[in-house]
Amino acid sequence: MKSLKFALAGALAAGLAFGAGAASADIKPKKFTVVGTWGFLDHWKEREGPFWNDTLPKITKGAYTANAKSQTEVGLSGFEIMKLLKLGTYDAVHGVTGYVAQDSPAVEGVDLAGVIQDIDVYREALESYEPIIRREFQQKYNAKLLMLYAWPSQQLWCNLGDRSNMNVSLADLAGKKIRTYSTTLGDFIEGINASAVTIAFAEVVPALQKGVADCGITGTMPAYNAKWWQVVTHNVRVRLGYASSFLAMNNKTWNSLDKEGQDVIMGQMSPLTEAMWVATRANDARGMNCNAQGPCDIGEPGNMTAIEPNAEDKAKLKDVAENVVVKRWAERCGTQTCIDEWNATVGKLSRSEERRVGKECRSRW
Repeated sequence: MKSLKFALAGALAAGLAFGAGAASADIKPKKFTVVGTWGFLDHWKEREGPFWNDTLPKITKGAYTANAKSQTEVGLSGFEIMKLLKLGTYDAVHGVTGYVAQDSPAVEGVDLAGVIQDIDVYREALESYEPIIRREFQQKYNAKLLMLYAWPSQQLWCNLGDRSNMNVSLADLAGKKIRTYSTTLGDFIEGINASAVTIAFAEVVPALQKGVADCGITGTMPAYNAKWWQVVTHNVRVRLGYASSFLAMNNKTWNSLDKEGQDVIMGQMSPLTEAMWVATRANDARGMNCNAQGPCDIGEPGNMTAIEPNAEDKAKLKDVAENVVVKRWAERCGTQTCIDEWNATVGKLSRSEERRVGKECRSRW
């Protein structure tokens, strides 16, 4: 736990470093209307919200202020975030790419379920794919991408009745109703012969309580913070991704800012991004510990039964990623350009030629 505390302290230090290079008082004043991610999760409480409500006003000497609220406060599910940004309802939004991929299959390519298991590889893949996401946001949403970051690893959290049952595998989830939030996660769930149920994050706990879903997919720390441990029994530790997130601004808003103001905002993106990644890495392990038997420095342990994937599960994960998830995404993506861009970035970094879009997919385009 000591190392986790040091890591989180590093994230905080990165956040406090935002004040460097404060702007002059000549910036044209602007009050931004902003929506962030979920109010009960740490990205909003510790980084997104403080950036808009504290850091930006401070470094611009009050020229830039914000009416910044979480998705939870304004009653949004997350799926409509980018459409509202395009309409100009918000000046800037934080969101999860998987929630907007229904309008842009290309964006979904960075988060194909089960393709990348390692957080360092994932960050490299996300950075390599950034130009594609930037282009898609520009063309489809008239928005400027400002930064990309991630959440702790997305894992399976299931209500299997008996917490003492340690003999659980992916095969046991066949026929179960499993909460997802993106098409690619749904592909994976169908690949293990289960049923995908799309449920907004804030509605998952009651869905699990009522049996609308038997399991859910989310990040390790979000699962703990949202108290999933109160309604599920097992954590099946199969990593299905890291749920990339973004900060984007409406182009009309961005273009209305003077150059000095734009430079100030862009100058804060690198330290804010780094703070996000430091916290994500620390919270991945922290979330698993807190949901299980601890140690947990933020509350009582959830006492879930942790299930590590066995050799059969790992083989199943690889098979479904290659033969269901990637191939279905290639069909949705629909163009050779889209496939080539993925192969040159995420596919290349997945460290497995077998996980790239194969010749049988290429021949369709």
